[in-house]
Amino acid sequence: MAVLCTPAVAVPEHVITVEETLDLARRVHADHPQLPLVLRLISNTGVRERHLIRPIEDTLEHPGFEVRNRIYEEQAKQRVPAVVREALDSAELGPEDIDLIVYVSCTGFMMPSLTAWLINSMGFRMSTRQLPIAQLGCAAGGAAINRAHDFCTAYPDANALIVSCEFCSLCYQPTDDDIGSLLSNGLFGDAVAAAVVRGHGGTGVRLERNASSMIPETEDWISYAVKATGFHFQLDKRVPKTMEPLAPALRALAEDHRWDVAGLDFYVIHAGGPRILDDLTKFLGVPSEAFRHSRATLAQYGNIASAVVLDALRRIIEEGRLESGARGMIAGFGPGITAEMSVGTWVPHDVLLHGEHSTTSAPGGNR
Repeated sequence: MAVLCTPAVAVPEHVITVEETLDLARRVHADHPQLPLVLRLISNTGVRERHLIRPIEDTLEHPGFEVRNRIYEEQAKQRVPAVVREALDSAELGPEDIDLIVYVSCTGFMMPSLTAWLINSMGFRMSTRQLPIAQLGCAAGGAAINRAHDFCTAYPDANALIVSCEFCSLCYQPTDDDIGSLLSNGLFGDAVAAAVVRGHGGTGVRLERNASSMIPETEDWISYAVKATGFHFQLDKRVPKTMEPLAPALRALAEDHRWDVAGLDFYVIHAGGPRILDDLTKFLGVPSEAFRHSRATLAQYGNIASAVVLDALRRIIEEGRLESGARGMIAGFGPGITAEMSVGTWVPHDVLLHGEHSTTSAPGGNR
């Protein structure tokens, strides 16, 4: 079965703390009639600091959509290769061993996708398949894992590379002062992440089943208004309450695999905000401590969109507590409102040295 290997994650060098964010909001939006509410919402995000690709004074400027998109391309080409190389090293593979590149990003646009540049620049084969995903937002991290899983299930000898490149700071819009936009200004951060899914072999999470789910009639709850000035993020006030209707889908995925969702050993959950994690604790019957890695990503990096699930998984693996056969769930949430979910078991290096064996209590594979 396909194995999701240890992700590599990098955040840029420019840091803004929550205290600096609050001071900035007070200065820039001093006359906003709902400023006290905005400050309270930002303070309650759980974010302590975020990382940006440019200094805050440059981030606050808007030189135009064309210039911003050029910055996106320049920064992606500068920052992505090192993260890709680290992910390949973790999987004990080289570029020539990769059969598919899944590239996810919702914060800039390139055509051809960055996948074409990576193939030409880093030694990937010219026959490497490309799958850019641009419009799933934060859910794209989970979707990338699931599509790589599907590919490696169809082609068991193949390997897939997942790349997430999210420069959320390039979407800052100085003229947007609705509550959702101002909250977002204190929530999102920049990051690059990558991970390899091996068709066989590898140390990591053996992916065993995946699923998708949507909440009907919620397409405009998380969205972009695409204007001459670029991407304008739109966040409905009902979004924080979406875990109640999505929790049954997570529970059903575990039950289809003959697992109890409340009794798993690890959880890799997209941390869009603290309300998401608090509600999942309630609706899944999972202790709050189980989501500590997602909370750590949120606190130290902010919401880094599709890269959140890869960073939370990295933290779980680096903690070093997973035992062979440990059962877990990965879930990303985003526009739609969409959930991309998977379940799998931990495969340590020593298991591979002595031959793989199934630790699953139900038939593997996708649904």
